[in-house]
Amino acid sequence: MSALSGKRGLIMGVANERSIAWGIAKAMAEAGAELAFTYQGEAFGKRLEPLAASVGSDFMVDVDVTDDASLDTAFEGLQSRWDSLDFLVHAIAYSDKTELTGRFINTSRENFKNSLDISCYSLIEVARRAYPMMKPAGGTILTLTYGGSNRVTPNYNVMGVAKAALESATRYLANDLGPDGIRVNAISPGPMKTLAGAAIGGARKTFKHTDQNAPMRANATLEAVGGTAVYLASEAGACTTGEIIHVDGGFHVLGMPQPEHL
Repeated sequence: MSALSGKRGLIMGVANERSIAWGIAKAMAEAGAELAFTYQGEAFGKRLEPLAASVGSDFMVDVDVTDDASLDTAFEGLQSRWDSLDFLVHAIAYSDKTELTGRFINTSRENFKNSLDISCYSLIEVARRAYPMMKPAGGTILTLTYGGSNRVTPNYNVMGVAKAALESATRYLANDLGPDGIRVNAISPGPMKTLAGAAIGGARKTFKHTDQNAPMRANATLEAVGGTAVYLASEAGACTTGEIIHVDGGFHVLGMPQPEHL
């Protein structure tokens, strides 16, 4: 498959080989794309290095998305390496895991602000820096969301609010950047066995519930999410923008569990 042959993209947020961001990166590399990566902190850098090397990438940069200077340095480095950028994958979210259990009403002001800053506002910051590199040919910006943005999910708490804001930001950015030929979309997988997902209280029960009740009777795979990202970044996705694309086995269409699980 060569749907992304000759295209260059930045992947932000790979934590390990089970990350959704890695599933996307791997699929994009297999589709012919040249990749660069960001990470935060030495520990994540060590995990990322062999993965990046496995897809032929030697460009990795440590970035703190809450620090403007760190973001500026990263994109200056990217511009010194590449004269243009075809796509960007934003797979960054964070909340204090102690607040991803129990009741949403107990969310602290500090964690609310931090969660919204990292999980939503960071998309705006990276889009602002990426889109000049995408002109005049256009490009694609992708982010990751989850169904807890619009349907209450136990223990998802403040992350549900952050993802709702992220989805709204996706639509506003799509409208802002559309005249420049830049599409902005979000992919919404169901629960997946990732490092981030494991931080949410009751993650195993949520995974089992969706696996048993989704119309496809299965949760999403990294390959399915990666394939969707390839489509969105390719010419086949040229007229798709402002969308929340569900890759969740159809779970988002349900009003109740399947009869055998009522």
